[in-house]
Amino acid sequence: MQFNTENWLLERKKTKKKTLAVLVDPDKWTKELNFFLRNGDKSHLPDIFLVGGSLLSTNFLEKVVAQLKELGKPVILFPGNSLQITDKADAILFMSLISGRNPEFLIGQQIHAAHRVKESNLEAIPLGYILIESGAPTSVQYMSNTQPIPAAKNDIAMSTAMAGELLGMRAFYLEAGSGADSPVSDEMICGVRKSVEGLLFVGGGLRDAAVIKSKFKAGADIVVIGTAFENNPNLLKELSEELEY
Repeated sequence: MQFNTENWLLERKKTKKKTLAVLVDPDKWTKELNFFLRNGDKSHLPDIFLVGGSLLSTNFLEKVVAQLKELGKPVILFPGNSLQITDKADAILFMSLISGRNPEFLIGQQIHAAHRVKESNLEAIPLGYILIESGAPTSVQYMSNTQPIPAAKNDIAMSTAMAGELLGMRAFYLEAGSGADSPVSDEMICGVRKSVEGLLFVGGGLRDAAVIKSKFKAGADIVVIGTAFENNPNLLKELSEELEY
């Protein structure tokens, strides 16, 4: 029977298991990070890997996905545009940037990618991508030419997620942005969690176990770290001991 990533994540959600994801940007993938993951304690690996980036100026996507697959964890594409697709992954977050008003990222890039995804073996998980203000402008804000939802406007985030759910989206991602000054607030996460049933990803500005634990407690099903791991690979060991994932 073929492995179904979404069902596996939903089962973890149902049993209240914490799911930690590491976001790997192929542009920032190094031999050192690869060596660390391959040769470190396998009990400290995250539950899943997300792969993608705002730019992806390299041709290493398939290579990075293949290397991560060897670690025995689900690998999910987190594409910044329609070019960031490979059927080497287990699944793809088929995202629409529902917090913005730029049609290119609401539906345009998705149209470009649709045939390739349908013709591949990729499992597509429809996801509402929601940018949240986090202090300084982020790469995704600049590249998407959209304004994030103000950090204090929990009601707008909740309504945005509800609209996505009514449109058929089964997962949501509250994104403060790579290296964000401030992560998405616990209050906003809690509000969105109460508003929708689907999987809830939270990422951006998460640098230590205490903050990450608070995001899980607030209602996140999957917490995503990226820049923090790039800067400190040993963070995975610290998190596995603190979170017991």
